[in-house]
Amino acid sequence: APESLMQALEDLDYLAALDNDGNLSEFGIIMSEFPLDPQLSKSLLASCEFECVDEMLTIAAMVTAPSCFLHAPPGTEEIARSRWRRFCHAAGDHCTLINVFNAFKAATANPTHPGNSEKWCRDHFLSCPALSMAEMIRAELVEIMKRIELPISEPDFGSEGNLLSIKKALLSGYFMHVARDVDGSGNYLMLTHKQVAQLHPFSSFYNTRRIPEWVLFHEFSISEGNSIRVVSEISPHLFAELVPQYYFSNLPPSESKDILQEVINHLAPVSATKEEQK
Repeated sequence: APESLMQALEDLDYLAALDNDGNLSEFGIIMSEFPLDPQLSKSLLASCEFECVDEMLTIAAMVTAPSCFLHAPPGTEEIARSRWRRFCHAAGDHCTLINVFNAFKAATANPTHPGNSEKWCRDHFLSCPALSMAEMIRAELVEIMKRIELPISEPDFGSEGNLLSIKKALLSGYFMHVARDVDGSGNYLMLTHKQVAQLHPFSSFYNTRRIPEWVLFHEFSISEGNSIRVVSEISPHLFAELVPQYYFSNLPPSESKDILQEVINHLAPVSATKEEQK
């Protein structure tokens, strides 16, 4: 459909993947080396700047592979939730996926128990084929990074600085996927489409007391009850720092946009001072 094509071109433009003539920019050419969605490619490349490549490779592999969380058989839902809680990360689902992947890798590392990974997955209501596929995708992405000579930073998952870097890398690609809880009850209004969505049941924030106000999400699913999947908490200050101004100015008017505009106005003098110092 022409509308879809125009939207896709506009998204690529926002991601700095196109030049002024509508051709792929130098950055866009590098993005196209990866068999990923453009937003994910952008986040992966941004992780080189923010030195969180190892973690971003895992996130990219996990969100590209099928969901690792299995629908629990009737009567076992609460058991499944308690098992998944072991992997939950306070920052949100992207970091939770890193925890799941690392735990799976540890479970498969024991050569004396070749069937250990399948049993471990069954015990934790996780899909072994999905996690194995994520492992293969990650290895392929590492090979591409090496082939085009991009730096791969050392793992540093868990440190405060690393968590901030992961959020910055994610926002660099997914600034178009930001939503705000407008009433404190988990009704998220998306900045771009002004559509209201709820957290997906597999989210680590689902059915918890702490509902983050501002979130970045991987995808929006109408078929699953207008839900946002793979969600992480962000701050409006971080969004204001990383959002391209021409994208922000094209957002439809909303209370959320007004709040962000105040943050941007507050940051502007600081940014100007930093530029002068440079």
